[in-house]
Amino acid sequence: MNERYLARMRAMLGADYPAYEACLAEPPVRGIRVNTLKIEADAFRALSPFALRQVPWEPNGFSVDGEKAGKSFYHDAGLYYVQEPSAMCAAPLLEAQPGERVLDLCSAPGGKGTQLAQAMRGKGLLVLNEKLPDRAAVLLQNVERLGVTNAVVTSADPAELAKRLGGFFDKILVDAPCSGEGMLRKEPAAAGQWSEETVRMCAARQKKILSSAAEMLAPGGRLVYSTCTFAAEEDEENARWFVRTFPQFTLLEEKKLFPHRICGEGHYAAVFACGDGECTRFRRAKPSAVDRKTLAAFRAFEKEFLRGTMQGELRQFGGALSLVPEELFDLNGLRVLRAGLLLGEAKGDRFEPSHALAMAAGCPLRQTVPLNEEEAARYFAGEQLDCAAPRGWCAATFGGYALGLCKGAGGVLKNHLPKGLRRPRA
Repeated sequence: MNERYLARMRAMLGADYPAYEACLAEPPVRGIRVNTLKIEADAFRALSPFALRQVPWEPNGFSVDGEKAGKSFYHDAGLYYVQEPSAMCAAPLLEAQPGERVLDLCSAPGGKGTQLAQAMRGKGLLVLNEKLPDRAAVLLQNVERLGVTNAVVTSADPAELAKRLGGFFDKILVDAPCSGEGMLRKEPAAAGQWSEETVRMCAARQKKILSSAAEMLAPGGRLVYSTCTFAAEEDEENARWFVRTFPQFTLLEEKKLFPHRICGEGHYAAVFACGDGECTRFRRAKPSAVDRKTLAAFRAFEKEFLRGTMQGELRQFGGALSLVPEELFDLNGLRVLRAGLLLGEAKGDRFEPSHALAMAAGCPLRQTVPLNEEEAARYFAGEQLDCAAPRGWCAATFGGYALGLCKGAGGVLKNHLPKGLRRPRA
């Protein structure tokens, strides 16, 4: 462990330091958050393949033993998200509500953003942004797996978003990139990379991100700033810099979690309220006509294979058809990975549904094919299955929950799981 880092922690914690140092030798705490877009926590308890212990600050969060939480087919079905317990503390402080405009500015890999999606219950506009394209792709995978339907996933610099979305959002979460001191027990190799210079660099970068967030929050809005570090330069000092620099903001609350005091790793969160500010300046997305051929193909597919009519605005992006959230803003010039729920694509007179549609909360597909463990393993290996299946598009399910797309034909179940999600059988 880095001696300069330990000296800083000794000065910070005083008599409490020996307990902190001792906890660094203990195994990290692991957790999951039940995805209430698909299943309630009590119902998940009844089928959970591992023991659950309640997380105090998140009613749907639990600490778990072992390292195999992500290897269950219930994880593939999006019934839960593997998330360290302390990382669950920030999103509830935002108090996101259905129908609001909410931004998670530094969203990958998606733990806090999908936590906000649960609070919004599919209503309103949720923007999940990640500047780095590779990380944004991981974010999108998690959004699809958990069945989120009202999210716009973008990959933009925060300053770029601020130029077009001034005063637009009711709530903003800034889970800023940081020096990661709170994760050293979980990621020991990071300790060797720690330095005071890294702390200063992170603090400066966080100020830039917070400045962009300040521009985008509407008067009367709420902002939560969080990190997974203990450094005062990145935590308390940045919180005080923020209210000095943007006097329309008031610091309401701060929370700091240490691994020797709670069942979790390290985390910090600060809550701000916005008073007076600039009026909203943004361009709404212009309604766009869906070409007749695509719409006809979708309506025919909808009538035959979906549980009901898809309610909301349909928009076409290239050849793809999406159901977009209310109050969608102008996306021109932005790198957008997804706007709402991707329904699929017309191919001639046929409509081919997307994996996202099969995984959407509520499983819109009318036909399902239940798989046992062996069949589910074969499905994720990309194999075709010989089984009794209804003709046409279906959702392959495990325990009643969708795993992805398949298509029945002549006693054969054709596999339509995206290649990027396939894995060899153990």
